Amino acid sequence: MNFLAIGSRMRQTLCEHLPRIHRKTPRRERKMRLTRIKIKQQKKWSSMKYFKILSFRPISFRPISFRQISVSQLCFVQALILMTSTPALSADPVHVLVWDERQPKQAAAYENFLGNELAARLDASTDDLVLRSVCLDDPEQGLSSENLEWADVLIWWGHVRQGDISPETAQTKIIRRLKQGKLNTIFLHSAHWSTPFVEAMNERTKVEAREKFPDPPGGKPIQFEFIPPAGRFPPARGSLVTPAYLALKRGRQVGMVRVDLPNCCFPAYRPDGAPSTLKVAKPNHPIASGLPPTFSVLGTEMYDEPFHVPQPDELIFEETWESGERFRSGMIWTLGAGKIFYFRPGHETFPVYKQREAVQIIANACRWMGK
Repeated sequence: MNFLAIGSRMRQTLCEHLPRIHRKTPRRERKMRLTRIKIKQQKKWSSMKYFKILSFRPISFRPISFRQISVSQLCFVQALILMTSTPALSADPVHVLVWDERQPKQAAAYENFLGNELAARLDASTDDLVLRSVCLDDPEQGLSSENLEWADVLIWWGHVRQGDISPETAQTKIIRRLKQGKLNTIFLHSAHWSTPFVEAMNERTKVEAREKFPDPPGGKPIQFEFIPPAGRFPPARGSLVTPAYLALKRGRQVGMVRVDLPNCCFPAYRPDGAPSTLKVAKPNHPIASGLPPTFSVLGTEMYDEPFHVPQPDELIFEETWESGERFRSGMIWTLGAGKIFYFRPGHETFPVYKQREAVQIIANACRWMGK
């Protein structure tokens, strides 16, 4: 845009129609008066003290012609007008890949599958997210290199077909990108047992184990034995909470550590659709932006603590039920350069992801993780 040409045209037009105006003098003229005070004390002169006294002349008004305004001044004014009247250019949008196994039972709450519904509502809620919805039955299980290289954030929903994704697929396609900071992940509700979430929690546990038991200086490296769960079986209440560590000594130093990897489950659940209360535990976090301190999830499946996962870096939401159960329902972990967010409320037969607060939480998480 040629600001010089715009300024010249503005000056010509204004001078034709408004030849003279009055305005305030742009500069306040100041006069400085310096007064020297001599103070005599005990027949001796004290040090000289100087006081600066400011005196201001009243603001004067004088007529000015637009012909006295230069083109450069008009260009500056025009630039200010453009900057204040034009909306700021938005940053690059966040690319969000929504992955869903698309099971038939979702039809009870979602007309066009849960993942498609969530993608559509996220797209309608904001202008800074670009959505793409894929499913387990797509080519390459929806996890093509093109999809994953395009995405900044991956949202994962899984339930009855968790085992269809192999640990090798999760590691090579998702965890590797997650550690590099190229793909941050959001896991919803029953995706606590999805292969990518389990693999991410295993990786986080291995990092913590080596930080907790570092190799002794000058000694033999510690041997670690990582024991995975026997399968996707819920833990009994009162059992050992995983991840768990058993360190054995050689002489005075730790020589071997047995690590029971996280079960990624909990001792009790109840799919009756009873409402829950979600409390914001960290109101200043970007994921909680725009939410009230507490709100009700109108119908959801209940999970009860303890949740067998590594201690999160941040707890954003806590969820309770009238019958006394509680759950850490919004947790964040870092893994390498990447971020993981687990959001608990949901179930394929309850319309949780049609509720405004749930959509806002997920949109906030996408925005925060994508930037």
